Amino acid sequence: MQAMEKITISDAEWEVMRVVWTLKQATSKEINAVLQDKMAWKPATTKTLIGRLVKKGALTTEAMGNRFIYSAAISEEVEIKEATSDILAHICNRKAGEAIAHLLEEAALSHDDMAMLEELLKKKKSEAVDVVACDCVPGQCTCQHFHG
Repeated sequence: MQAMEKITISDAEWEVMRVVWTLKQATSKEINAVLQDKMAWKPATTKTLIGRLVKKGALTTEAMGNRFIYSAAISEEVEIKEATSDILAHICNRKAGEAIAHLLEEAALSHDDMAMLEELLKKKKSEAVDVVACDCVPGQCTCQHFHG
């Protein structure tokens, strides 16, 4: 089996995907109606974004009479995990804790979320190291004195 190429989704395309993930199937008119107040896009803008997502393989399309029904070809859960992994891949390993702390400060969390995070932190604590190794090349971060 051939590995699938990673699909990159722009911020605007994320808005469309969130609607399709929620509705499971949607027409461009339904997508536009959901996003109208938030994004104030013209129908042509929504159709352009849908077209890009179909071309990228993120959405599938099915003709039904004179309209098209769009469905997600990619998983919301997988995309969320990839997006968060991408954030961590763009920063020095030593700044991961700081970045995660910032995400926690910004996020609205339920009591169930807090319990899940506390459990995860307990598990991660047993795997913690004294010093996180920097994976940057000299000049990419301020940890340069730790590089050979």
